[in-house]
Amino acid sequence: MKRSERHHLKENELVAFVDRSREIVTTRRRELLALVAVVAVVAAGVIGYFAWRSRTADKAAALLTEADTVLEAQVTTPAPPTPGQPAPKAPAGTYPSEQAKLEAALPKLAAVYTRYPSTESGTAARYYAANALAVLGRRADAESRYQEVIDKGGVYAQMARLGLAELFANAGQHDRAITIYKELTAEPKGEMPVDGVLMQLGRAYAQAGRRSEAQQTYTRIVQEFPESLYAADAKKELGTLKKS
Repeated sequence: MKRSERHHLKENELVAFVDRSREIVTTRRRELLALVAVVAVVAAGVIGYFAWRSRTADKAAALLTEADTVLEAQVTTPAPPTPGQPAPKAPAGTYPSEQAKLEAALPKLAAVYTRYPSTESGTAARYYAANALAVLGRRADAESRYQEVIDKGGVYAQMARLGLAELFANAGQHDRAITIYKELTAEPKGEMPVDGVLMQLGRAYAQAGRRSEAQQTYTRIVQEFPESLYAADAKKELGTLKKS
């Protein structure tokens, strides 16, 4: 085939392709326009969803910041009143006791996780509320908040499990606490510092009267984590167990 003929053939193929394309566009114009409209609607929906999600996260974070301000406020013991004079007021932004501060923070934390339960700030607020409730001695409420955080998973779940174990240990429910501590130390990809959890586990064993297991746990800290900040405490606890 001559070069001119090949060139002419290619031109004919190009013309045929253009004609077919034009025919497809003409006959299926309505379908193509509908498809474009659907894609546009989906794209707008996706953009709108992420914009809404961002606004929601920002609002939740702002509320959590308000609660954090209370949690981080100073506790100032009021001066004794002068005879015949009204009791002096505490400086603005301070609280007369830790209990008063935590009681003031709880409604603000509840506002975050009630209004924005699916946000990270909402989960953080539940965790902080659980800690505050535990300190205030409201064990049942604290346990519920910790469990809610655990059920949601994510970065706060393991910290909530640790908080729940400490709640059980402080209530004398050592077996329940030990179970959680052991689970945390056995997780290969756990985010909790193993040496710190082992220290809590050893104390729980000791409080439960399980001296042998407590000694084994403290020994593990000393041997496996010799540079740990808990190594000295573990050695001290071992010495106490041997003397008693």
